[in-house]
Amino acid sequence: MNQRLLGDIHIGEIGLGCWQFGGDWGDLSDADALTTLRAARDNGVTFFDTADVYGGGRSERVIGSFLKETQQDVFVATKLGRRSDPGWPGNFELSTMRAHTEDSLRNLGVESLDLTQLHCIPTEALRQGDVFDHLRTLQAEGKIQRWGVSVESVEEGLLCLEQTGITSLQIIFNLFRQKPIAELLPAAKAKGVGLIVRLPLASGLLTGKFRAETQFAPQDHRTYNRDGQAFNVGETFAGLPFEKGVELADDLKSFVPDGISLTEMALRWSLDFEAISVLIPGAKDPAQALANTRVATLAPLSKELHQRLHDFYEAKVAHHIRGPY
Repeated sequence: MNQRLLGDIHIGEIGLGCWQFGGDWGDLSDADALTTLRAARDNGVTFFDTADVYGGGRSERVIGSFLKETQQDVFVATKLGRRSDPGWPGNFELSTMRAHTEDSLRNLGVESLDLTQLHCIPTEALRQGDVFDHLRTLQAEGKIQRWGVSVESVEEGLLCLEQTGITSLQIIFNLFRQKPIAELLPAAKAKGVGLIVRLPLASGLLTGKFRAETQFAPQDHRTYNRDGQAFNVGETFAGLPFEKGVELADDLKSFVPDGISLTEMALRWSLDFEAISVLIPGAKDPAQALANTRVATLAPLSKELHQRLHDFYEAKVAHHIRGPY
């Protein structure tokens, strides 16, 4: 696995997003989750991303079980700020952030968090800035080693880059969400802030396997948040209406070079940007985890293909995206 810098550490450039272990992508047993985690680790994955709200802490607890058995160095990033107890704005007080951090420490079974991230909190809370001081306090107390922010928009990302001590930004970035290229990627690179890419496959759209009639489980966010009913619509299908996303993914199949799949082209496209530290596609079984890691062995896409894919985005995709961007 190729290594890239995230702040002061080297990590594998393909990580594993662990939202699915909380149950928001359909049913998944703890045993199957652990098997998937092991397969990812055995194929070079060292970076695992979770959050305290994924399954009410279940994702963190599954990873905690995994950490107890693994002898290899791995890096776990979690998030805070979206719990319902007490909810907004109480979540942004130091006492609450400390309590929620301590819950994550217990769930993961560690003494200090490798990285904690503000979890897509309101722009106004970021602008006010107290939450960053609270993170610095938790860092000084030794409860967290590093901190970053998971953001919904370029505006939020640029706002966070003004903060001293930030290690990372987590962004939605894929063939259907190319806006960060122009300003956010170069700004983060210039400041030495790592970029973690979530949803590099647009909730699975960029596998090209869905049809307009595809159905998902009721507890899957691709059912209950399809139009932003529960949280930012951009977190589901990159903010595209599902049927339009299926149509656009089908159109992209004609761009795929010989010898690779649409999924591989989509992941390789994100990896080709030097400012990116790690991609965190999800996986629900070992085969998916292995397929994700194979992308690190592929050659970069050609400049000509990158230009064609950008032109496609500008002409066919950008005006369909909904939600903060």
